[in-house]
Amino acid sequence: MTSLINSDTRIKVSSVLNRDTANYGKQNLIDGSEETCWNTEQGLPQNILLDFPEPVSVESIVFQFQGGFVGKNCIAVGSTPNSPNDYSVEIGRFYPQDINPTQTFDFPATEGLKRVKIIFEESTDFYGRITVYKLDILGKVLDTGSFSV
Repeated sequence: MTSLINSDTRIKVSSVLNRDTANYGKQNLIDGSEETCWNTEQGLPQNILLDFPEPVSVESIVFQFQGGFVGKNCIAVGSTPNSPNDYSVEIGRFYPQDINPTQTFDFPATEGLKRVKIIFEESTDFYGRITVYKLDILGKVLDTGSFSV
């Protein structure tokens, strides 16, 4: 398993605290710094959308939240190259602990996905805010030459 997120992966998020993308934007999810984070506005649901350059097989999702601002009822869904806006492929549900350390959530391999959407249906914060210091998606990039859609 390797990281599926690279410089060609497009990331979109549902909101950014005070629209301050410089301090709390999506780039902070994958910058490798323990000092920066993605921080949402209040309200639920919140989500992260990843658009991969090639079809992928998703096996694990890695998060580091700020305790007290954790997505506690989450679902990861995917879409195929033929239907990029139809998130009908369920990768799995997961329930992060309200802690600071990195957490890894493993799933049966879901192959042939072009996009992955992580939806935070609930938060440990009363106002529905979520703070993420680290995000990674692990799996494998599929050989597009042998991949049929």
